[in-house]
Amino acid sequence: MSVSVRIPTILRTYTGGASEVTAEGATLAEVLDNLEAQYTGIKDRILDSAGELRRFVNVYVGNEDVRFLESLATATPAGTQISVIPAVAGGC
Repeated sequence: MSVSVRIPTILRTYTGGASEVTAEGATLAEVLDNLEAQYTGIKDRILDSAGELRRFVNVYVGNEDVRFLESLATATPAGTQISVIPAVAGGC
């Protein structure tokens, strides 16, 4: 199932500058595996060494944060838009 993945600026070096790419997979985990097959190294920037989403990376399937769904097991139906958004912190 083909989905669209929005890539944040910081990860576009892996996608040749593309802000949006197409990937395949029935779940978020499968989509990330497919992204890794196409763009080597990108998965390590999204998942930590334990294979879980990095603390400061938010992933949305449609408009839903996967942390409140089924995390990496979240279904990704054909045509779904996935957004990878690095958290921004700062301030005084």
